[in-house]
Amino acid sequence: MSDKKNEDYTIRMPDSGVRSPFGGEKDPFIPSRPSRVATHPGLSSQISKIENNPGISILAYCLSSISMTVVNKYVVSGSEWNLNFFYLAVQSIVCIVTIEVCKQLGLIKNLAPFDMNKGKKWFPISLLLVGMIYTSTKSLQFLSVPVYTIFKNLAIIVIAYGEVLWFGGSVTPLALLSFGLMVLSSVVAAWADTRSASQDVEAAAALATLNAGYAWMGLNVFCTASYLLSMRKVIKSMNFKDWDTMFYNNLLTIPVLIVCSLIAEDWSSTNLSKNFPPESRNTLLVGMIYSGMAAIFISYCSAWCIRVTSSTTYSMVGALNKLPIAVSGLVFFSAPVTVGSVSAIFIGFVSGIVYAWAKVRQSQVAKNSLPTTQPTMSASSQSNRDAANS
Repeated sequence: MSDKKNEDYTIRMPDSGVRSPFGGEKDPFIPSRPSRVATHPGLSSQISKIENNPGISILAYCLSSISMTVVNKYVVSGSEWNLNFFYLAVQSIVCIVTIEVCKQLGLIKNLAPFDMNKGKKWFPISLLLVGMIYTSTKSLQFLSVPVYTIFKNLAIIVIAYGEVLWFGGSVTPLALLSFGLMVLSSVVAAWADTRSASQDVEAAAALATLNAGYAWMGLNVFCTASYLLSMRKVIKSMNFKDWDTMFYNNLLTIPVLIVCSLIAEDWSSTNLSKNFPPESRNTLLVGMIYSGMAAIFISYCSAWCIRVTSSTTYSMVGALNKLPIAVSGLVFFSAPVTVGSVSAIFIGFVSGIVYAWAKVRQSQVAKNSLPTTQPTMSASSQSNRDAANS
């Protein structure tokens, strides 16, 4: 659950121990070189071709992330839906069960047993995660997928300047340009959405829904930045490996989400019938289960994409992927297609590309610079160094 939220941001997890250069918790699912199978050489060859096909890996990553957003929107978009805490608890439970099944099957080989001391230290981070994912589902409930996708970019800006303030990071001129484009796309999206809502038959109700969505989105930007920056501060002392972060995040949030659901949400039979109407009950339950498994899919596909392409290609694919996610909202949920909405999507798309390119250039400059002086370190670099020294 945590990983699928982190994919939009550029804070990298620190390395711990001997790790693949492709990144932590993706390693166990990175397909190994196929062994020689004497009885089925043709099948082995076909599987090898698929595993090493860049196009298929990119397509798999895009489909997994798009499907996650679409399924989340479908589940929470019911007119009577009000069980967000319960939905998130189901996501976490499914994710934990999936991780344990994968561990038993040997797909995840280095998941350490739960450590109570680490759990106590990580619990405050999990509380921040609850705030992030709850406000995310609430904003998605009230906003269209394109607007939601565009406004999520604002968290990148807050995180970047949080790194500048607390970890000695830096913002390049190219990154600053991308931030300006992100803000512009958000303003254009809000203007287009408000204008479309004001022309609705029930304009007052439509505008009230939008205002609620913007309020939740603002809270989500704050909660997302708080969670990721706090995690960056704490994780260097946790010595987490591979799937540990996802495991602890989901396991520790389950009791919190269940308690919040029991206290804050209506569990009467009448309300359950409204949230799960007979005609769509089975589809909603399947969607809830899939959304929990999607975190595993996204993590696997991310690792696969990086393995057969490069980290630079992966960064650009992540930026380009914002466009089909936004378009999926227009296709599946009949979001209004106007000049303003299309312009906002395009500007947000360009801002993502500019930001990805800015990070690529910043990384290249850092690699090519001579170590004659001690450079100012970003949060990611500082945490990597501390983890290596611990």
